[in-house]
Amino acid sequence: MIVLEGITKSFGNLQVLKGIDLRIEKGEVVSIVGPSGAGKTTLLQIMGTLDVPDSGRILINGKDVLKLNESELSAFRNEHIGFVFQFHQLLPEFTALENVMIPAFIAGKGMQEARQEAMKLLDFMGLQERAEHKPNELSGGEKQRVAVARALINHPDVVLADEPSGSLDSHNKQELHQLFFDLRKQLGQTFVIVTHDEGLAQKTDRSIHLTDGLIMVNHQS
Repeated sequence: MIVLEGITKSFGNLQVLKGIDLRIEKGEVVSIVGPSGAGKTTLLQIMGTLDVPDSGRILINGKDVLKLNESELSAFRNEHIGFVFQFHQLLPEFTALENVMIPAFIAGKGMQEARQEAMKLLDFMGLQERAEHKPNELSGGEKQRVAVARALINHPDVVLADEPSGSLDSHNKQELHQLFFDLRKQLGQTFVIVTHDEGLAQKTDRSIHLTDGLIMVNHQS
């Protein structure tokens, strides 16, 4: 479903990725682990078309995404890729429901359809009662679940998560990790997760170990 071939990336004189070949299958939950500075976030951003490699190819569902122009790429990203960040990045002036609906509006869905879909997801997350609350009225775990709902609203092929539980306490961490596997089970959702959390990495189908810009080991869990 996602194929990376020969991906390299440098920032100035520093080569961060040194030729990455990687394949992610539909319905997999894959973790990317490794020391700080190994290139994990850079790799995730390139996979999510937020950054462009210096060389190599990225195929998502058979489409060579590096051949798309900026507006095509933006539309493709909105439709096919969901993102979850460490610090949720919810917009503070909007309610939980409105935050979840935003990508649906960008995709051209109407108010009623977007609202219905967003409420369904918030219900799945156990957040139906919190739909009209703004982010400053939600706990850290609730905010991150809203962020996951937002990532799912357009039924993306893959959700890319960068240290999604990095700012959570151990209880909320466990709940969020379980949520990823529940979503895979019920929706067939594919996840690629950059994490320092060994417990999460051990639960995933595969761990991609990145060291000095190279994949060292590709562990099957």
